[in-house]
Amino acid sequence: MQVADLELGALRELIAGDGIGLDFGAARARVRADAPGFAEAFRFVYQGFEIGEPAGFFDVTVRLRRAHGLRRYLRPQVEFVADGAAVFAPFPAQTHLPLLEWGMNFLFAERLGFHLLLHAGAVEFGGRAVILPATPGSGKSTLTAALTASGFRLLSDEFGVVRFSDGHLLPLLRPIALKNDSIDVIARFAPQVAIGPRFPGTRKGTVAHMAPDSYAIVNRHVAALPALIVFPRYEVDSDLRIEPVAKSRAFGRLAVNSFNFELLGPEGFDAIGRLLQSCRCYQVTYSDLEHAVEAIKRLASEPLH
Repeated sequence: MQVADLELGALRELIAGDGIGLDFGAARARVRADAPGFAEAFRFVYQGFEIGEPAGFFDVTVRLRRAHGLRRYLRPQVEFVADGAAVFAPFPAQTHLPLLEWGMNFLFAERLGFHLLLHAGAVEFGGRAVILPATPGSGKSTLTAALTASGFRLLSDEFGVVRFSDGHLLPLLRPIALKNDSIDVIARFAPQVAIGPRFPGTRKGTVAHMAPDSYAIVNRHVAALPALIVFPRYEVDSDLRIEPVAKSRAFGRLAVNSFNFELLGPEGFDAIGRLLQSCRCYQVTYSDLEHAVEAIKRLASEPLH
């Protein structure tokens, strides 16, 4: 049974009780929550995911818990709890879904150290993985969402998960977090996609989440061979520019945009080296999403060298 198949009241009761298991591909999570309004937002952005049993092994076990005392009534707050302990200071109760997503990102970055973890969007086209590493504000999530809406398979909005054994990219499939102006940009670019409720006033401004499509969910255990690394850069009113990036320079940029490169030591060094051997590297500067998507589609379709 998928999340969307469950009546809202039943879903609310299930999540507030034993919780549900979610399979993201490279990791699994058990989620519980009793925050008002959470079940409605969760149901929309996780609509195509199967409802798993809340038993067995999970990489993370989390709960959104309403703050006690006066905080239940005066400026209500919600806490992100992992394995029984609060991880962050409480957030305003109305920002429950962004807190869940940020909290799980934090935990996955800590706990999936048996893979190389890049801070990157990741998509697949024609069996080839495209990695989009970028610093905040570079348009990574917006471009990842646009690619996903244009025939690319979403692997992850936040993590490039590189398997050590063969260098393949693993899906860590979750909703795409869109912020501020990018919400309307994607809504206009791809009106067919499912964008959940907006959460104003977060630490990153207004946030909304784009639900993964059914094809990405069904194939969340299908790895992809990395073939292309694109460093995106959004510039207002700029022409499209596609510039090759030397692999020596790309190495440093990947290392900086990794959650665990330094912790891995020589293993991380070798993993990035192997990744670059199989990939061509470019910087794509853009202002027009459609032009950027078509350029990346052409690059991903070129013969492998």
